[in-house]
Amino acid sequence: MDLQKWIDKGFDLIVDFGPKVLGAVAIWIIGSWVIKNIIKGIRKTMTKREYDVSLQKFLLNLLGWTLKIVLIVVVLGTVGVETTSFAAILAAAGLAIGLALQGSLGNFAGGVLLMIFKPIKIGDLIETQGEIGVVKEIEIFTTKLTGLSNKEIIIPNGALSNGNIVNYSTEGTRRVDLVFGVGYDSDIKQTKDVLMRVLTSHPNVLKDPAPAVTVKELADSSINFAVRPWCKTEDYWTVFFDVTEQTKEALDAAGIEIPYPHAVEIQKKA
Repeated sequence: MDLQKWIDKGFDLIVDFGPKVLGAVAIWIIGSWVIKNIIKGIRKTMTKREYDVSLQKFLLNLLGWTLKIVLIVVVLGTVGVETTSFAAILAAAGLAIGLALQGSLGNFAGGVLLMIFKPIKIGDLIETQGEIGVVKEIEIFTTKLTGLSNKEIIIPNGALSNGNIVNYSTEGTRRVDLVFGVGYDSDIKQTKDVLMRVLTSHPNVLKDPAPAVTVKELADSSINFAVRPWCKTEDYWTVFFDVTEQTKEALDAAGIEIPYPHAVEIQKKA
């Protein structure tokens, strides 16, 4: 009698929950297939648009887990599990995590923007947040630069994406801005010829755009010349230091004086 009772209860459970379980299994199989194909399609699109590899992995993993959680909630609802409270718990947990990680989420968003719009890339020489360096690595939350003295600089992506970025490598060439002063008794045309010869004789100074030498200002004790050679970005410091040194030598050889501060002592008779 008891055995028959348990058999009847088991049969009733199968009748009641069997279709729901089969439906849940079918939803899981079909849902998993759909998620897989969605991820596959988005991956192809990202690869075609040349998204950063690390960004692809992060976004695809995030999307995959989000879709799987949604699928699990749907499957649980299909078998009769109350999902309202479960969804509320997930929402509360997400809100708490979001509030706790506000700064990190800002850096994450900045990293996504940098990887999508690509204002900078690895190897670029940039100036940002008061630092100058070569981009070494762009991560989800931070960007690493190698400073001019070979120091590592780590900048949060939130600050980087929201601040000004000067990219010296984008155009491929740079103008070197130099100023040299000579005495007022110097001949302007001769001085310009000497300075221009220094520029045109340097192998790393470009002919196009052409270098320029102009009178910048008539200062208190000197005529200041603006010297503007152009060069490839990677040759900037070579041109800067070479032209500075060679200009001094050329002016000395031409007998053109580079003035220096003078102190005048005035004695007053008692």
